[in-house]
Amino acid sequence: MAEIIIVNVVASATIGKELMLQDIAFQLEGSEYDQDRFPGLIYKLAEPKTAVLIFRSGKVVCTGARSIPDVYVAINKVVDKLRDMDMPVLDEPIITIQNIVATTTLSSTLNLIQIALSLGFDHIEYEPEAFPGLVYRMDDPKVVLLLFGSGKMVCVGAREINDIKNAVRNIAEELSTAGLLRNSN
Repeated sequence: MAEIIIVNVVASATIGKELMLQDIAFQLEGSEYDQDRFPGLIYKLAEPKTAVLIFRSGKVVCTGARSIPDVYVAINKVVDKLRDMDMPVLDEPIITIQNIVATTTLSSTLNLIQIALSLGFDHIEYEPEAFPGLVYRMDDPKVVLLLFGSGKMVCVGAREINDIKNAVRNIAEELSTAGLLRNSN
């Protein structure tokens, strides 16, 4: 199987009850908060390189992580900082992976028109005038694949790494079976 590179993991978490964002912004160095532009506080971490959006409701969204463990590290760092400020946060944040974005390269160039015709238009969007890739909405696992003529592929919507591995394997098998992928691994 081709190397799969995770480029972004997005997760949400419940870290507490009502949070006073104005107080946090005042104390949390490097945070950005402008309630007129965005309802949450933005806090960027250097390590792991992520952005954590903190909302008044006690919910947070972590984006930019390159792995699931990085999500846990980033959210727990934020929780620790808030705890140090005496903010009402949970001891164990409830973290849910929402989306994993990954890239890979299939073993050959792709004829997107043939793929669109072969796989049918029920799950495919292909409008080369608007977007150079073919959008394939896979049912199992439930992810979206962006296929490009170069053989590059982007997988979005996965919630587990195995979903990405299964999606890559499934699309490679489908394309090989249809004779649209020459050197499938």
